[in-house]
Amino acid sequence: MYKRQRFTGRAPAVAVVGGGIAGIAAATLLAERGARVTLHESERNLGGRLAGWPTELADGTTVTMSRGFHAFFRQYYNLRGLLRRVDPELHSLTRLPDYPLRHSSGLHDSFARVPRTPPLSALGFVALSPTFGMRDLARMNPRAALPLLDVRVPDVYDRLDGLSAHDFLTRIRFPKAAHHLAFEVFSRSFFSDPRELSAAELALMFHIYFLGSSEGLLFDVPGEPFPAALWDPLHRYLEVHGVDVRTQTPVRQARPLPDGGLDLTTDEHTTRYDALVLALDSGGLRRLVAASPRLGDADWRARIARLRTAPPFLVSRLWLDRPVAHDRPGFLGTSGYGPLDNVSVLDRWEGEAARWAARTRGSVLELHAYAVAPDADRSAVQHEALRQLRRIYPETRSARVIDERHAWRSDCPMFPVGGYRDRPGVRSPDPAVTVAGDLVRTELPVALMERAATSGFLAANALLERWGVRGQTLWTVPRTGRSAALRRLAALGAD
Repeated sequence: MYKRQRFTGRAPAVAVVGGGIAGIAAATLLAERGARVTLHESERNLGGRLAGWPTELADGTTVTMSRGFHAFFRQYYNLRGLLRRVDPELHSLTRLPDYPLRHSSGLHDSFARVPRTPPLSALGFVALSPTFGMRDLARMNPRAALPLLDVRVPDVYDRLDGLSAHDFLTRIRFPKAAHHLAFEVFSRSFFSDPRELSAAELALMFHIYFLGSSEGLLFDVPGEPFPAALWDPLHRYLEVHGVDVRTQTPVRQARPLPDGGLDLTTDEHTTRYDALVLALDSGGLRRLVAASPRLGDADWRARIARLRTAPPFLVSRLWLDRPVAHDRPGFLGTSGYGPLDNVSVLDRWEGEAARWAARTRGSVLELHAYAVAPDADRSAVQHEALRQLRRIYPETRSARVIDERHAWRSDCPMFPVGGYRDRPGVRSPDPAVTVAGDLVRTELPVALMERAATSGFLAANALLERWGVRGQTLWTVPRTGRSAALRRLAALGAD
């Protein structure tokens, strides 16, 4: 079927609700094809969970605070495609040389020397990691690990969604040290305790980073704070393409109309649109759907209502009066240090932090604590994270904290055991309404920020298809295991 390259004549009006990665991706593609797009974002700035905002330190310096460190892995093909709209060579991203891990027992791990070609990547990790000894290998249950060799979406959810990541690794009899040092760090990147996280998500991560791609586990980071590096340029790009970007404008209700369009109500106006992209976090999606009783059908609405949000997490940023040791990495994943999950030395790679550190002869550090108990004493968690930092980097014990900022949030999607069936797909019961975000089922091997970007493009593609306009081609790691031999081995585990 022939499809137009872009709209001709009067183009449809589309509302995109949510200005994070998914919403920006959807708005970008729709605007590029000539749709009349309005992007609604409830916060002051675009970026969603990667937003940033200015704050003034005690020394009078204006700096950027954000929701914390994010790794831009090389397998994020569609997210990188979005960023290339404004930065074709991706000069805004800086490569970090390693993904080091450290356990309180003294064990260290690294991905810098792990081969990147599957299946040598997985074998190399086992061979080079200090957490895998000969006795550990002899104790493992290789048959239980066979599903990792041929991960397929959505089949992996049929097989593993009823099992937790913790129980899956226990079934395989992974060495306890490897369980804690490597796979627990990965599972907590979903802001969840591995006892709560679906094993299917862990298996998907293994496929994406080890057996499905040749990019490995090394990653890039923005060389400046998120607004300057990413969102301000994309904001300008959207406006050049005619997008009406409305920040601080939450949508309160969506009401389908008999002619197939929808009315969207904000605090100030009710406006008619031809189509709608819901690119909200799980809590925002639940609230908007609950406030819009005619949206979707009963089953879809019930599944949306059951979506869960991950436990709270903490981002602490510290401006210290002296540098940390010169050999401290830009990022360190940690395990066994109480609530502390990772430490970033921002002045190693972020320009704004580096300029402040150079001027003051200090350093800028960021601490993350994921999956904090909802009833925890937040002040005590902040204090304990700082105490653990001083264990890991002893030179910080004598450092004076010139200023500090603590951001607590609880808005990340939860991927609980058995929860896959309740997650919405990109298409809703109403063909004029699509859904995007990292909570969405895409039936593609993507996760985290890449799932957000991919789902945003898919949501736009679904609407463009209705109107006979060409969508965007998307790229992912292979949908199945890359090795025929490993696929045959995996089939034994399915018997």
